[in-house]
Amino acid sequence: MEFNEKLQELRKSRSLTQEDLAEALFVSRTAISKWESGRGYPNLDSLKAISRYFTVSIDELICPEEILSAAEHEKKACLDRVLSLICSVLDIFMALLMFLPVFGNGTDSPSSVSLTEMTGLSAWIRAVFAALIALTVLNGICGLIISHFDKPVWNRRLLLTGMALTIAGAAVFMLTRQPYAGIFCLAMLVVKGLLIGKERGLP
Repeated sequence: MEFNEKLQELRKSRSLTQEDLAEALFVSRTAISKWESGRGYPNLDSLKAISRYFTVSIDELICPEEILSAAEHEKKACLDRVLSLICSVLDIFMALLMFLPVFGNGTDSPSSVSLTEMTGLSAWIRAVFAALIALTVLNGICGLIISHFDKPVWNRRLLLTGMALTIAGAAVFMLTRQPYAGIFCLAMLVVKGLLIGKERGLP
């Protein structure tokens, strides 16, 4: 019998709902549902809690193969969270473009200025720059918030959105002849690419 089936059987033997068991184990009902449907395994602490609650040994709950699978799953989930966290922080670093003197100020002034000090370029170009930076930073903030929850699908979506915004930023800055800002975005993109490649086990 698989772990998910054993858990369901133990829960039903005490006439508990998923909500009741979740409260007893101090986890979410979603976690219980995921474990019982075979879509994941509890971590070691949760396994110990289940073992104590139902007064059964961990060996009775889960076989060695499932333990290895659970450990692998937990390791991957942990790496995914760390990756999402780092990429979210990199997205927030895009806010530096608002204040660093990396933008050309048009023909009016040959010196580089920060986005907040730009006067030589049209207002709509400055608005596009500000919107791209703001959206990227907002994506990073959302990523930091979501990383505290068990929402891998949301993490992946925010990761992809962050990549897309960074690519868009690099393209827009290069097309408008803002090489320093473009290089900043490209550097962020390269770091994200290396992190994702390493996490996915790419050479």
